[in-house]
Amino acid sequence: MTAEDLLSVLALLRRAGVDSWVAGGWGIDALVGDQGRDHRDLDLLHRQEQEQELLTALAGAGFTETLDQRPVRFVMVHAQGQEIDLHPLAFAPDGSALQRSFDPGKPFPYPAECFVTGTVAGTTVPCISAAQQVFFHQGYEPADRDLHDMARLREAFGIVTHF
Repeated sequence: MTAEDLLSVLALLRRAGVDSWVAGGWGIDALVGDQGRDHRDLDLLHRQEQEQELLTALAGAGFTETLDQRPVRFVMVHAQGQEIDLHPLAFAPDGSALQRSFDPGKPFPYPAECFVTGTVAGTTVPCISAAQQVFFHQGYEPADRDLHDMARLREAFGIVTHF
């Protein structure tokens, strides 16, 4: 997934009226303002009530669903290999949101202030905050890319991470 691919997907969804936020590795690169590594996929959050519009737009651009783990997540892949890992969010009136988890009693919380912007290839993009990124990088054994990403957040923002 290249920066050009990411920006193309975001433009497509914006034209379809779908609100989305970049997360994961690309989200960290957006916060830092430059690409720090290659990315296999794009982690993208979206409003669950806009999912039909999202599906229609992505299918129209040649993406097909390859994994369905709803209501937690699903994956769509383009014939050219671009992969999007999609995460539906249920928003509250105060701007906060919840993402369902595989443990029904423990949804993932998104405080309203975690929805911020960053920059990819000189373009402002919606993403999630550094604090939210750190929150999601807990409770598992980190891969090399996770260690790299957390180091970038520490260097850019002077924040504490657990690995």
